[in-house]
Amino acid sequence: MIKGLYEAHLPVSDLDRSIRFYESLGLELAHRTEGRAFFWIEKGRSWLALWVAEQVNILYHVSIRHTAFLIELEDIDKAKEWLQERNIDVVNFYEFEPFQQPVVPPLYPQVHAAVYFEDPDGNLLELIAPVKLDVQEYFETIELDKWIQMSNKLEN
Repeated sequence: MIKGLYEAHLPVSDLDRSIRFYESLGLELAHRTEGRAFFWIEKGRSWLALWVAEQVNILYHVSIRHTAFLIELEDIDKAKEWLQERNIDVVNFYEFEPFQQPVVPPLYPQVHAAVYFEDPDGNLLELIAPVKLDVQEYFETIELDKWIQMSNKLEN
């Protein structure tokens, strides 16, 4: 029945500024109306909606004001440079500084590598790539290269 995620929504304070930001990420503006805009993430399959709303003032928590964009694992090492080319800073997350990213947070049962950044309103965004499915070993958030070393030791 369920085939995937179709849409996600984020609050913003300045729609024009946010449109420019999300277009700089390569998202296509699908529709704009008073106080909201919709961007294709994957045309015809999924989109991101931005709403001018006072909820933009709610303090960040991972359960709100967060969106993760799926990328291929082979692109994760280029993610920080790609963001930098767009004048977007990688932000501290999970107590890991930008130079330590990508990181692997313990999101069981699948291991992901992630790089974190924010939109102009402080909504937390993530470029995330699946690394390995059905992981049972416990670990805390770790840098990707260290996770790979740890994983290789466990397999040998």
